[in-house]
Amino acid sequence: MYAVEPLKRLALLGAIKKHIKISSAEFAQYTATSSKTTARLLKQLEDDKFIERQLVRGGQMITLTCSGIELLRKEYTEYQHIFSPDNANIELQGKVIAGLGEGQYYISQHGYMSQFSEKLGFQPFPGTLNITLDEASIAMRQPMEFTEPIIIEGFNDGERTFGAGKCYPIRINGIKSAVIIPERTHYPANLLEIIAPVNLREKLHLENGDEVKVVVEKKDKCEVQNDRHARIQQ
Repeated sequence: MYAVEPLKRLALLGAIKKHIKISSAEFAQYTATSSKTTARLLKQLEDDKFIERQLVRGGQMITLTCSGIELLRKEYTEYQHIFSPDNANIELQGKVIAGLGEGQYYISQHGYMSQFSEKLGFQPFPGTLNITLDEASIAMRQPMEFTEPIIIEGFNDGERTFGAGKCYPIRINGIKSAVIIPERTHYPANLLEIIAPVNLREKLHLENGDEVKVVVEKKDKCEVQNDRHARIQQ
């Protein structure tokens, strides 16, 4: 995408944390283009909401918008996925927050519980632990979603339909757990909803606001398929 390289240059000049003053001629030195081409490029970045720009004497004041920062964060995450070892676990940091109280109802449904036991290797405590990730971990969670998920199928209990979802195996303080993401729900990028065979709040003495570390156990497609075959043979 045209925007990535100029946004990276602006970020390296400090435009993520503050407004920077720079002329089109000066920025042309970083883009290897003419000042006219650079002026058009900056105007396009502004029109596409990747930067905020204010013309001033001798140049312009520029800062990246949230959209511009998010585009760079996505690029960063993809490079991490490319160059990180295939078997490297992902460590995420966050804080415990209060949930909406709906987790117990959904997780307790037999159609889900039977799949959790079969596919995750444990029967979850009827409830979830909700964690909001810190800024650095928001970028780090995307490689988790590049790994092969464990699919939880939707079902109908005769009265209503329950949607599908996907799970990612994790550990919290050594406790085998899983991040669960419902298929039809749009989750904020900073939220993790976690199921475990125990009440994590009680087991780890957690309260809202406490910091926790989540270790995502990366498994590729072949490893997930081998796990499935092993469970079938048992």
